Amino acid sequence: MRLGLNIGYSGAAIGDVLPLVELADRIGIDSVWAAEAYGSDAVTVLAYLAARTERIKLGAAILQMPARTPANTAMTAMTLDALSGGRFVLGLGLSGPQVVEGWHGVAYGKPLARTREYVEIVRRAVAREAPLSFDGEHYQIPYRGDDATGLGKPLKSILHPVRPRIPTYLAAIGPKNVTLAAEIADGWLPILYSPEREEVFAEHLEAGLARGGRSAGALDVAATVWVAPGPDVAACRDALRPFFALYVGGMGARGRNFYNDLAGRYGFEAAAREIQDLYLDGDKAGAAAKVPDDMIDEMALVGPVDRMVDRLAAWKASRVGTLILGTSDAAVLERLQDAL
Repeated sequence: MRLGLNIGYSGAAIGDVLPLVELADRIGIDSVWAAEAYGSDAVTVLAYLAARTERIKLGAAILQMPARTPANTAMTAMTLDALSGGRFVLGLGLSGPQVVEGWHGVAYGKPLARTREYVEIVRRAVAREAPLSFDGEHYQIPYRGDDATGLGKPLKSILHPVRPRIPTYLAAIGPKNVTLAAEIADGWLPILYSPEREEVFAEHLEAGLARGGRSAGALDVAATVWVAPGPDVAACRDALRPFFALYVGGMGARGRNFYNDLAGRYGFEAAAREIQDLYLDGDKAGAAAKVPDDMIDEMALVGPVDRMVDRLAAWKASRVGTLILGTSDAAVLERLQDAL
C-alpha cells in the first residue's frame, strides 16, 4: 500500500500547503491530489506543483467531466503530464446534479453512458493513433448537429504526449458507477471508504473486472481518508463530525445524496437519515452530533499517531492500494510513511 496526500481546494491557499507537498515529495509519498468543486480549480494547482516537485505523482481528485469537453480534458492531461515529466494522474468524476446544473449550467444527463464515452475519447486523443473521431450517444466528433457548419474535420493533437496512455481514475460511489470504474479505469477514487465493510462494493467491483476481462490487480483502489491527530480520541472525532455531517447530510438533496445512500448501505441507515434531516433543516451542529463514532473510526484516522499506525493494519489488509491522507500535519505524514 502506498500513501498519497489530499490538499483539497487549495488554489487560494497554496502557500499554506506547499511546504507539506514539498516534504511529501522528499520522503517518498506516492502522490498528491488536488480537488475542485465550484471555486479553486485543480489544474492550476497541479501545474504549479509540477514546477515545485520532482518525484511525486500529481493527481486530480477530481476534474469534473461536465465542466470540460473530453478533448479539452485530453489537452489538459497531456500538458500536465509533459510539464511534470510523466507524473500526472487523471482523476475524473461527474460531481453531482446540484453542482453540474446549478454551477456549470449543463444537464446532468445519463452519467454511466457519458462517462464511458468521455474516457474513451480522452484515451483516443492522448494515444494519437489516428485523427480524433467519435460517434456516440452523447458526443460526436466532429460535431454533426443540426447547427453544425459542416467544416469540422477529425484532428490529431499537435502535442506529442510524454506517454501514449495517462492513468485514468474514476470517482464513484453508486453500484453501477463502481462497476464501470472497475471495468474501464486504471484506478478507483472512493471517499467515505470503510475497510471493514468492503463487501458493500465487492460484487460491483468483481462484476466490472469480469466485464473488462481484468484481474483485481489492474485496478488501483485509491481511497481518501481524513486525519485528525491528537491525544484525545473523542476530541479528534468531534473535529471530523462536521465533515461527515456535510457529506452524509448536506451533499445533495433528499433522495439524491450518494454519500447518504452509501452510509445506509454500510448499515448506518437510521443515523444517515437523522443526520440528513437535521442538516437540511438547518441544524448543522445537531447533525454533526449524530454522526456515530464507528463511522468516524472506520473511515478516518483519529487520535494519537500510534493509534493511527495500528489502524493501518486494517487498510493494508483491504483492497486499497493507495491510501490518500487528508492531513496538514507534517509529523503525521512522516510517521505514517515510516510505518509503511
